[in-house]
Amino acid sequence: MTHVEEAGGEGPLLLCLHGIGSSSAAFAPQLAGLSGQVRVIAWDAPGYAKSPDPDGPLDLDGFADAAADVIRSYGESAHVLGVSWGGVIALRLAARHPELVDSLIVADSSAGSGTDPRKAEAMRARCDELAALGPRAFAERRGPRLVSELAPAALVERVVDTMAASVRLPGYAYAAASMADADLRPELPGIAAPTLVVCGDRDTVTGVEASQVLAGGLHKTAYVIVKDAGHLANQEQPERFNAWVLSHLHIATDQRKG
Repeated sequence: MTHVEEAGGEGPLLLCLHGIGSSSAAFAPQLAGLSGQVRVIAWDAPGYAKSPDPDGPLDLDGFADAAADVIRSYGESAHVLGVSWGGVIALRLAARHPELVDSLIVADSSAGSGTDPRKAEAMRARCDELAALGPRAFAERRGPRLVSELAPAALVERVVDTMAASVRLPGYAYAAASMADADLRPELPGIAAPTLVVCGDRDTVTGVEASQVLAGGLHKTAYVIVKDAGHLANQEQPERFNAWVLSHLHIATDQRKG
């Protein structure tokens, strides 16, 4: 069964989907900061951290369906927050299971690595890197790139530790392949869920341009730049990030009631 961390008991349900090198631990600032007004659940994707390895390979649809099963185990629908790879899963989830998604928050994400053959090739190569280095050395090489140069040393250490404790094969290989194969640009206009697109102004991993592609392609969207944040804006500037999430959830909830 997919492992989920949970906080809060009242308010709308918010499912958090982590990036390709992370786990539910990435959402500690949201579990703590939003739980007074929102019921927050954050998963360890299949094959990550405390979740068991899947029975067989998962593509992007498989990860999206696994997220759908988590929502169904909690109720009829949820708002979905996805960071990086988690944002790609969230978008595919909204396309495949629109009845389950009340709204989206897509943070520091993209339409997938399949938009560029070089990015797709680099994404696939990560599996060999993980196999050769092991999780700790892999995390020490990749983790510091995910935050800006302004990030405190404690956050860098936490990001590295989270990655080292979360990634393993074959789950990471399935995730990397799902990203390498993904090009969501054609399906963005068909996603009906109101969406908040968020990006750190210092994100050098996916970058501001990739978030702009999402914002421009989606039908109902707002676009926000988070100042002084890298690729993990939800961790590097949690107060600003959480404020935007709450504003979006209030608006989306009022629209549904109306």
